[in-house]
Amino acid sequence: MKAVLWPTALLLCFSFSALAAPASCERVKADIEQRIIHNGVDPDNFSLTIVANDQAEQSGAQVVGHCANDTFKILYQKGDNTDNNGDAEMHTPSP
Repeated sequence: MKAVLWPTALLLCFSFSALAAPASCERVKADIEQRIIHNGVDPDNFSLTIVANDQAEQSGAQVVGHCANDTFKILYQKGDNTDNNGDAEMHTPSP
């Protein structure tokens, strides 16, 4: 009985951490966004985007943070903020 409980408990722990990763990325993104705004940058003149590590090499964007055990990067891009509601899109790699 105990031999079955440990693998099940470990599996549950890993599944909860995987579900919490996007939330932690949004929290890190929000913290970075507030720091940029407090440094005097107009919120309409930049955008932050959460992308997978392999998509972080976008032209015109600068990596300003990472999250979810360094599996995602947060990119800063100058210019018009094309995201009207303030939320970044999370892009995940195709299988």
